[in-house]
Amino acid sequence: MSSKKPSGRRRATTRRRVPTATRPQALTLAAFLVVASLLAGYLALSRPDDTTPAGSAGKKPAAAPKPARTPEWDGRTRVIGDGSTSYTGPQKGQLKPEPLKPGEKPPQFVVFSWDGALEGSDHLFSHYRELAKQYDAHMTFFLTGIYLLPKTKKSMYHGPMHSAGDAAIDYATDDHIRTTLQQLTKAYDDGNEIGTHFNGHFCDAKGGGDWSVEQWKSEIDQFFSFVQHWKTNTGFKDLPPLPFDVKKEVVGGRAPCLEGQPNLLKAIKSYGWRYDASSPGDFQIWPKKKNGIWDFPLQMLPYENGKYQGLSMDFNFLYNQSEGETQGDPAKFPEWEQQTVDSYMAGFNRVYYGSRAPLFVGNHFEDWNGGIYMKSIDQVVKNVCTKKGVKCVSFKELTDWLDVQKPQTLTALRTLDPAQSPDWSTVVK
Repeated sequence: MSSKKPSGRRRATTRRRVPTATRPQALTLAAFLVVASLLAGYLALSRPDDTTPAGSAGKKPAAAPKPARTPEWDGRTRVIGDGSTSYTGPQKGQLKPEPLKPGEKPPQFVVFSWDGALEGSDHLFSHYRELAKQYDAHMTFFLTGIYLLPKTKKSMYHGPMHSAGDAAIDYATDDHIRTTLQQLTKAYDDGNEIGTHFNGHFCDAKGGGDWSVEQWKSEIDQFFSFVQHWKTNTGFKDLPPLPFDVKKEVVGGRAPCLEGQPNLLKAIKSYGWRYDASSPGDFQIWPKKKNGIWDFPLQMLPYENGKYQGLSMDFNFLYNQSEGETQGDPAKFPEWEQQTVDSYMAGFNRVYYGSRAPLFVGNHFEDWNGGIYMKSIDQVVKNVCTKKGVKCVSFKELTDWLDVQKPQTLTALRTLDPAQSPDWSTVVK
């Protein structure tokens, strides 16, 4: 291991080295995410925008699997189990997936996703739910399962490799469990996706990267149990059931600290999940599948006017700007906020005027550096979701769209460099 703290800038290296964080405030995630921002070396995104395609058609892909046909809904709400969840029919307001016509330019998809999905005292869950509604957008909210488990019942959670009740994050207060349940209902009714951020948020040693397939399955099963039995666990009798069957609704997630994807992918196939957003980072290219599951990584964006590439997540901006200090120099906040907005917009513009590869943004509900990363997202949503040809969607909606495209079209799209604007008649046939 290197003892030198990373700068977040490019290195000419072919091996990924995990540096040692020098302060507790930097957290283990900092090292992981910043290393992810280094994985590219001097590859495609450091080249001029008019380079030849970096992608490769590779082997001929198998035809995309078709989602199982859902029986026609009879219009009746079906309460499930102890009344914590219910089935209220197909989710309303979803994007209708249609294959591209020959020569048609793809939509510019943008996915805003949130890890944790707790409605705390800052009311950020409700803020982004309302912002999405205002701009005709859908977002993905990755719920942490223990946020629905009272602290007095924490011994019910057995994180893999950890003692009963242990977690790397705080349990929610009873009031915040209640407000989170309310926001989950409203978010689903608004057309947003509910995914999973699993439970204990363990990283590094004994975290997801060390878990077996069976241990990941245990974590998933416990997530489902906490959502399916919140009424029993909390004793709340005055709230209605969540308006979805969680085992049908959840079709993907993001692992804490982006760790453990290889075994996680093996685990989730048995649950019928369709995508995973746990990859540590990749270029802004059209998605592909890993082990039959759509892979939606965080993405490399131009930081500081393109001096280097960094990940599309608030934590990576934090680490590069204030070295992991969650409240750095207030005098720098305006500059850092503008840098963050500029990086997101540079990444967006690169593909919007280029390959039209989807843009993935992954954030947390936080107040780091005076809340500048939340303010940045506010600006980006307003700037991009209103543009012609842009569809701000959930990961599930994007998955639906990808699954109805011709395999040869997706193969051709993956040959495009991010900033490459092709003659679409040569790509979409």
